[in-house]
Amino acid sequence: MSKQYLTLHTVDQAHPTEIFSLAPTSTSLISASGSSHLLIHSTTTSSSFPLSQTLSNAHRLGCHHLATSRSGPGNTFASVGFGGETKIWRRSPDTDKWSHYWTLPTPTSKTEKGDVWAVSLSQDEGYLACTTSDGRIHVWDLEGRAKVQTYETGASAGGGNNSGNGGGNGVGTGSFAMAVDLSRDGKFTASGHENGGVYVFNNDAGRMVFSLSGLAKPIRTLSFSPGCRRLAAAGNAGIIAIYDMQHGEHVANLVPTGSRPAWITSIDWNDTGEYLLSGSLDGKVRVWDVAKGVCVATHSETESAIWSVKWLPKSEKTLAPGMGKGEMFVAAGANRSLTFYREATGS
Repeated sequence: MSKQYLTLHTVDQAHPTEIFSLAPTSTSLISASGSSHLLIHSTTTSSSFPLSQTLSNAHRLGCHHLATSRSGPGNTFASVGFGGETKIWRRSPDTDKWSHYWTLPTPTSKTEKGDVWAVSLSQDEGYLACTTSDGRIHVWDLEGRAKVQTYETGASAGGGNNSGNGGGNGVGTGSFAMAVDLSRDGKFTASGHENGGVYVFNNDAGRMVFSLSGLAKPIRTLSFSPGCRRLAAAGNAGIIAIYDMQHGEHVANLVPTGSRPAWITSIDWNDTGEYLLSGSLDGKVRVWDVAKGVCVATHSETESAIWSVKWLPKSEKTLAPGMGKGEMFVAAGANRSLTFYREATGS
């Protein structure tokens, strides 16, 4: 069974350097690259997805990760720069423009020396989860501007603490935490690591509930399904592992065709949890039917690396003749362009 998606529009050379991260809201798409600027394109006004705002000099050395809430208010996003800074941005309801709200404080303690890498924003936009290069996951209360939880994955892994300064002999001894996700119901935080480890923490209990096996190579991306029944993880192994969140079982692998699958750099569930989007270093964007365990669509617009893929929220407005109101997604990477796709039979 196949599912057809058509190329809707490409914003050529959207950034002057490689695009590393994408983050959609209900009305816009935020993109980040190796340049200092963050770009915001409108996704509800025209099928050309016009540039609506440029956040100049947001990160002097460029930005590698962005995070927005999925199905949330769309008034907050986070960005992480190559200089180690993590910034929070807020949208004004009066002007519909974004501005800098807060920069997370830089750790001063020797026990908190790890730089922030990946970030994930809660659905209500109140909490931000951040991974570090030494294997920890910090959770911040954005309104209170305070760290409320730290999860360890090193020698003392198994729990978290809410003292804000770590604890135990294993502080900062974990493997590089390359990916993080907060479940939409706020119950779980998941992290993926350079050593292939995948850990799931219960946010209410403040402790690790699952240490998941199945991928022995670095995990570059992971994502909870909308109903939090499944967790998908992928990376250098070139396959997508699917885990059941009720028992922490490895229930399936999604495997691309070919003898040597390319590294998978980005995955994203659609809003129904039926389909999973993936992007990889070989320039291929795939749509997977998770229940059937098969790839139903493949796009190869470029041979350059794809660094980020995202489903876009369904629009109430028809952006192009004959387009309907079907699903759309966007991909970006080393070719510096934004490529938008639409479902062929959306209505």
